[in-house]
Amino acid sequence: MPFSKYKGYSLRNRVFWGFLLICFLSITGSSTLSYFILKSNATEQSKTDLQKRSESLMSALDYAVSHTQVQTDNLPKILSNTIFEIADINSQDIIIYDLEGDYLISNKDVHLIPIKKIPLEVVNQVLKSDKRVDFRSYDKKTEANVTSSYMILKNNMLEPIAIVYFPYYHNDSSYVDVFNKYLNYIIIVNLLVIGFGVWLSWIISNNLTKAVTKFSDLINRINVFDDDPKPIRYYKNDELNQLVKAYNKMILQINEQKERLSFKDKEEAWREMAKQVAHEVKNPLTPMKLTIQNFERKFDPNDPKILDKVKHLSKTMVDQIDLVATVANAFSQFAQLPEKNKEIFNLNKEIRNIINIFSDEKIYFHANKEKIMIEMDKIYLSRIITNLVSNARQASDDERENIINVDIEQRQKRIIITVEDKGVGIPEEHLCRIFEPNFTSKSSGMGLGLTMVRKMVEDYKGEISVKSEVGKGTSFIISLPNNL
Repeated sequence: MPFSKYKGYSLRNRVFWGFLLICFLSITGSSTLSYFILKSNATEQSKTDLQKRSESLMSALDYAVSHTQVQTDNLPKILSNTIFEIADINSQDIIIYDLEGDYLISNKDVHLIPIKKIPLEVVNQVLKSDKRVDFRSYDKKTEANVTSSYMILKNNMLEPIAIVYFPYYHNDSSYVDVFNKYLNYIIIVNLLVIGFGVWLSWIISNNLTKAVTKFSDLINRINVFDDDPKPIRYYKNDELNQLVKAYNKMILQINEQKERLSFKDKEEAWREMAKQVAHEVKNPLTPMKLTIQNFERKFDPNDPKILDKVKHLSKTMVDQIDLVATVANAFSQFAQLPEKNKEIFNLNKEIRNIINIFSDEKIYFHANKEKIMIEMDKIYLSRIITNLVSNARQASDDERENIINVDIEQRQKRIIITVEDKGVGIPEEHLCRIFEPNFTSKSSGMGLGLTMVRKMVEDYKGEISVKSEVGKGTSFIISLPNNL
């Protein structure tokens, strides 16, 4: 079923886009988390490398000055060769200052050393601390971060004899390269996951929406008056199974209620019908009884007019018996319509033939197409049109001419038949009861004609309605499905 007719997003689209949003948030979250984890690891790794280098350098220098009681002035001589070995082994530049911050010795050429004297505030801070003192800065030439580490060098008597300075160059942005490589891999993996997820979510959402749409169509097709609703067969043990059980339970309740209502309606209808039959039959029986009693009381076999009186009695009795037969026949026709004999015919031609019977009336026929085909029982059609035209004729107004219009219009899958008169019209209080059995606004008749018309129209899944205005006329509109 197309989903464009629904307002907002359909269930299928909500499931699909919801899954895509989850995938997007998953990629964004994992990438952001990876960025901060790699950055934190890079920082920690720099600290660990710096700690290892500082410990290795100080261990080598401590060993070099531990053989004799070295003082500050002796350091250039004692470390003149050793400092190069230590620097090469650790791949680290080393600069040694005295306790006042003046340059003493280094593995680098003295002309390449930018700082010949350590600032006084740095010297004071280093001398106050037994631990390594670090200062961070940025070297534009190497485009790297520099951690300037200062530590106290002690002799074998644990006396401070010098300040050791070594610069530690590290590029904290190196984690970005690692992150970029990681991100490439994670994007590829996530794209594969998303592709599989999109396919899977589309399949799941399709199955879900198909099941829901199927249930919706079945529920929409329920017509408690015409059709017998069918239960849904669904064998999967999931959440939709509860919906199916609820629907099937509702169907059982509807069927039970229909049976109760049908029985009650039929019982009430036949009760009313029995009253009407008794009333209609009683009407002619009463004058029949009175006529016979009066004849018996006044009977004189020597009366010269006795033969005329007998003939008159006989005629009166026959007329009343005919009236009883007419009543019985009318109710018999209402109780049982003839079996439908469907055939395909031209509706325009058939209705023309029917209204030609009423040749003494001004009846006009109109159709929006020259040929409108229908599959229907001709007898049913004849009874419908005849009843409606007869009613239209009987609704004539003595003050003006009654014109009857019979219109046929084909609209896509429907056929509309309209019988319109310019008669007296129907009062508004009678319109709601016009199709009820034994209801009539005329002085004669059983009140069954329009009831039969409605029943025959509904047998063909059609509808009939009435519009009327007192003093202007009445229109009966029949809508039938075009079954061809």
